[in-house]
Amino acid sequence: MDGSETYIHPSADVHKEAFLDESVYIGPYSVIGKHVSIGKGTKLDAHVYVTGHTQIGQHCHFSPYTSVGTEPQDLTYEQEPTRVVIGDKNVFREFMTVDKGTVKGGGETKIGNDNYFMAYSHIAHDCVVGNHVIFINGATLGGHCFIDDYAQVGAFSGLHQFCRVGKYAFIGGYSVITQDILPFSRVAGSRPVLFYGINAVGLRRGGFSRERIQAIKKMYNLLFHSDLNTSQAVGKIKEEISPSGDRKEIIDFISSSKRGILKKQQ
Repeated sequence: MDGSETYIHPSADVHKEAFLDESVYIGPYSVIGKHVSIGKGTKLDAHVYVTGHTQIGQHCHFSPYTSVGTEPQDLTYEQEPTRVVIGDKNVFREFMTVDKGTVKGGGETKIGNDNYFMAYSHIAHDCVVGNHVIFINGATLGGHCFIDDYAQVGAFSGLHQFCRVGKYAFIGGYSVITQDILPFSRVAGSRPVLFYGINAVGLRRGGFSRERIQAIKKMYNLLFHSDLNTSQAVGKIKEEISPSGDRKEIIDFISSSKRGILKKQQ
């Protein structure tokens, strides 16, 4: 093989109408369906199963026994041609699964770029995952969840349908999430899930300045450590915190929440 040649192992089953870009690698016993498109430089190890109307970007890596594009685990699904759309440079480790969308949920499960999904994690129908997200082993999304950029979902944690996780949020292992998780926050637990402050380590790693982190901390002190209700705290944030992208991110997230935000403190 040269650098641009696509390789298909003789034991793999690739439908003749599937599209494989240059330098794609299909390992032993992998199965690729009719309506699958795979971008340049993507590698599928042995025993990878990709089906349905699935579009995969460039330079992704699928470990053995991953399954992508299968039917949603939704009793209303009736074989509609819904989709999975995956961006570039994503890593899918062993036994990781991604279901396609449903008509009622918009018809598409979508994954961005540069994400890392560890073994046995699961993305259900109609979920949207942003960029630079990490799922630790066994992390599981119910349908219609939204995970924003740079978030991390801990091992064996589960998210209820329609939950949202904000940018740079950190969810500890074995958590059961039933409400929206604010951007930049750190939460963990089950019955109840508790707020453990801002995700300072993640923010520092993300290049946030000390002043920027302090401003976020001040906003969350108003939300969590005052006698104000959420609406009053948002009003106080608007009064006391200078306009910024982070302030807008937090306020917009709260105002658009449908399940309510997690506010239980450690």
